[in-house]
Amino acid sequence: MYSQRKHWMVTLQEVFYPVLATVGIPSNAITFLIIWRKNCKISRSSALYLMAISVADSLVLIFIVVLELSFKYHQQEPYWSHEPWCSLRDVFNYGAYNASTWLVVLFTVERFISIHTKRIKTKICTPRCAMGTIITIFIFSHLFALPYYWSNTSVHENNQTLCVYKPEAATQFIHSLVWFQTLHAYVFPFVIILTLNGLTLRLISVSNRVHIAADSSSRIHQVRPLLHSRMRKSVVLLVTVSMSFVLLSVTRAITQIVLRTTDMYTLDRNDYNYQINVAADTGTMLCLSNAAINMYLYVCTQSRFRQEFLACV
Repeated sequence: MYSQRKHWMVTLQEVFYPVLATVGIPSNAITFLIIWRKNCKISRSSALYLMAISVADSLVLIFIVVLELSFKYHQQEPYWSHEPWCSLRDVFNYGAYNASTWLVVLFTVERFISIHTKRIKTKICTPRCAMGTIITIFIFSHLFALPYYWSNTSVHENNQTLCVYKPEAATQFIHSLVWFQTLHAYVFPFVIILTLNGLTLRLISVSNRVHIAADSSSRIHQVRPLLHSRMRKSVVLLVTVSMSFVLLSVTRAITQIVLRTTDMYTLDRNDYNYQINVAADTGTMLCLSNAAINMYLYVCTQSRFRQEFLACV
């Protein structure tokens, strides 16, 4: 990777990751403070989820973007090449990423319940329930990442210290970890988010068709303002947050599955003569961009948040 002539992909990542952290960490802090002030006309349970997502995204930027990837490209021998950081690195990295991912999933579920059901809404879509769910997500996200503590080790090769999978670890154990993380962080979240968003958009489409077909009915006519005011903002917020996560993560999900299911798994990931490595690192950059863009999505889609942001600036 540090040969005489760097590949353009290396140069791009050397610049991209520090810039991403510089842009993303302050924006997450601003988002947290704006929503915490309670002036955005968002339900309290949704506000708690959005603040928790800001915290989890900041942890992703700190642990993965700054402490791992930025150091990887700007230091010959990063601190996490040595113990005990080599064993702890992936516990914190995957713990933060899992929390960020599943908070988006649970926020999608919470908004879906709020939009579709009135009976369960009063029990599920409450600040107390949201806080309990958030704490549970953070705890279990790090518990699921804990096995990585026994998967990595620090080795000295070619006058350089590296953090690698333990040579003596069972191949089945390493493959199980990798596949579980792929399913846990990409496949299952994608299925849940796409299914719930599809059902939500279908409900809106059906409601609009019913209204158009029976516009002369005053009883149905009364439903229209509810759908186009209170529900519209919830739907826009839900689709914006969840679908941006899916769209930015799908490239990494596909490349990771390709690498795990073919003989490409044995390729040198630092050799950019293989196009799969270029695609995989591009997917990683897009995926990690999720942790820095939420404030800009809120500014573009939520008028009240935009007003608060401008006042804050």
